[in-house]
Amino acid sequence: MPLALPDLQAAFAAHLAGADRPDLAAGVLGDAIPSAARLRVYRHHVQESLASALAATFPTVQAVVGSDFFRALARAFVAENLPRQPVLAEYGEDFPAFVAGYEPARGLPYLADVARLDWALNAAFHASTDERLAAADLAALPADRLLSLRLVLASGTALVSSAHPLDRIWAASQPGAPEGTVDLDAAGAHLLVLRRPDDAAFVVLSPPEARFVDGIALGKTLEEAAAWVDGEFDLTAGFARLLNLGAFAALQ
Repeated sequence: MPLALPDLQAAFAAHLAGADRPDLAAGVLGDAIPSAARLRVYRHHVQESLASALAATFPTVQAVVGSDFFRALARAFVAENLPRQPVLAEYGEDFPAFVAGYEPARGLPYLADVARLDWALNAAFHASTDERLAAADLAALPADRLLSLRLVLASGTALVSSAHPLDRIWAASQPGAPEGTVDLDAAGAHLLVLRRPDDAAFVVLSPPEARFVDGIALGKTLEEAAAWVDGEFDLTAGFARLLNLGAFAALQ
């Protein structure tokens, strides 16, 4: 008896993830190529296509570990995480968490953070180019009104913090980077990922700046976010820098 549509869909998804299903093969026509072989060819094509999509989204991860290691990592991820939406640019949100638990990468404790940075850059690149808040928009506001503002980070803006020198790892992994080594015991980094007109990029923030951005993301007012910072923080200079970077969405 042919599988009902929901069962057929479940069987096909299981097959793509690596589980051979005789009941599925029974419903596929075969000629010179048996039905089970046809399904395996299709599964291989899907898995390789998804692995290639992940390589495009996580180029720094691939540069760090090499193409062979990355391919094995990507196949393992695909087997457990088939796409839930039709846009491949949106595929891989769970990849950094998967990398963190991937046993063969246990000796690379920074790799999950590299994946987080790659994903944030990918998300920023595909984010909308909404209007950004500018200093001129705030010129007429009295000081007390300014301090009570609750701002929203601009579309595509994300803070990626790591206990590892993530900015140096990223730079050393870029095509054409000079040969050398990265001191993995160096201080960690706080990177603010931003949407640019034709690209995505990041800038390095100081720990107080990163804490301030965290506060804004949590819905705190400017005054509250500044008070939340551990250590010295110059609100005027720090806020001005973030405004110039286009880190905040325009006021609604």
